[in-house]
Amino acid sequence: MLLSELARDRGIRYFLISFTDLFGIQRAKLVPAQSIDDMAENGAGFAGFAAWLDMTPADPDILAIPDRNSLFQLPWKKDVAWMPADLYGVDGEPVLQTPRLILKQMLKQAETRGYLVKTGVECEYFLLSADNHEISDSCDRAAKPCYDQQALMRRYDVVSEICDGMLSLGWKPYQNDHEDANGQFEMNWAYSDALTTADRHAFFKYMVKSIAETNGFRATFMPKPFGNLTGNGCHTHVSIWDSSSKTNLFRETDEDLELSPLAYQFIGGILKSATALCAFANPTVNSYKRINSPVTLSGATWSPNTISYSGNNRTHMIRIPDFDRFELRLADGAANPYLLPAAIIATGLNGIEEKIDPGDRCDHNSYTDPLPPDKVRQLPANLLDALRSLEKNQVLQTAFGESFIASYLKLKYQQWDEYCNYITNWELDNTLNC
Repeated sequence: MLLSELARDRGIRYFLISFTDLFGIQRAKLVPAQSIDDMAENGAGFAGFAAWLDMTPADPDILAIPDRNSLFQLPWKKDVAWMPADLYGVDGEPVLQTPRLILKQMLKQAETRGYLVKTGVECEYFLLSADNHEISDSCDRAAKPCYDQQALMRRYDVVSEICDGMLSLGWKPYQNDHEDANGQFEMNWAYSDALTTADRHAFFKYMVKSIAETNGFRATFMPKPFGNLTGNGCHTHVSIWDSSSKTNLFRETDEDLELSPLAYQFIGGILKSATALCAFANPTVNSYKRINSPVTLSGATWSPNTISYSGNNRTHMIRIPDFDRFELRLADGAANPYLLPAAIIATGLNGIEEKIDPGDRCDHNSYTDPLPPDKVRQLPANLLDALRSLEKNQVLQTAFGESFIASYLKLKYQQWDEYCNYITNWELDNTLNC
């Protein structure tokens, strides 16, 4: 069926052809239904320099080819449909800086080994007032607001509209809650293959922000918008299945083990490249105010500070909550929905290939009883440290391609330099009288 015919059947008047750039920003063109068939075949044209793609104004246009197999009809605006797109040059060659294509590349590498990667994400966000940097609910003041029933139901209209949207899209959402920070929420839906989850992750952020705006609020996934409160994580659950999608290869039949040897090797690869992985899992200056942060108002940050794994223990970078998957607790709300799983897969597959032993499991409380630095490696202290680690990491250089890593590092170093040139209020308060 042509997309124009589908549009007629579903009452769709416009299509958003959307791609996600290197900084995780969604770019789109709004295409009327009568023109969608041509756009679907030939692509919507964009000037690459206008997005974060490491291009110049002298470069030719790029073409966004939408994926009709991943179409989301906006639950709050039924006459519009959103489709994620892959970027190609006018010569038909793929644009190497496209995050969605990088994820597809990693999934293909897994497929050649007989693996199907499945993921699920837990996206945390704050609801703020529309016109200032304040929590939208003035009554949400509890020191431990996690699961607060009153605070949750005061935002019932927003939360239920988002959940209804996921239900209508067939995502199988199964719970919504008020999170550990005042004004913070989390919504969970069923896991799926990694590309489907990534597309849903990208659309979820757009949907949450849009529905929040229609209700008079502003939603943010910023890693650490408030210094004294828990930050926004993007906990990622990972499992590998056989190519038929019937057998979970991370599940262990031996009751003495949490996961299979394959899973531990995958974890070993992530731990080995963890500092470089942070460049994608924690991609902003602000990200490093969430990890390694001091105690928050609730008494815990719920974010890791060491490169370690554990059982059902939320104080470590990797948690093993069950016998069929692990949870990477490193990533935050700024993580690119496509580059995050791509980097996880790349480092994990390297662990399997090299049969990397993750070492002993850590069962201590890393917040109250931390191990000394000679016993456990620390996460990067800032974005610059993470970028320098990525620059030296051969695993991700090889998996993503040297040209992609070079483009990513170039733009991220520029961002770091811009931050360093900015004079903060802290500097003025503490050094103006020197």
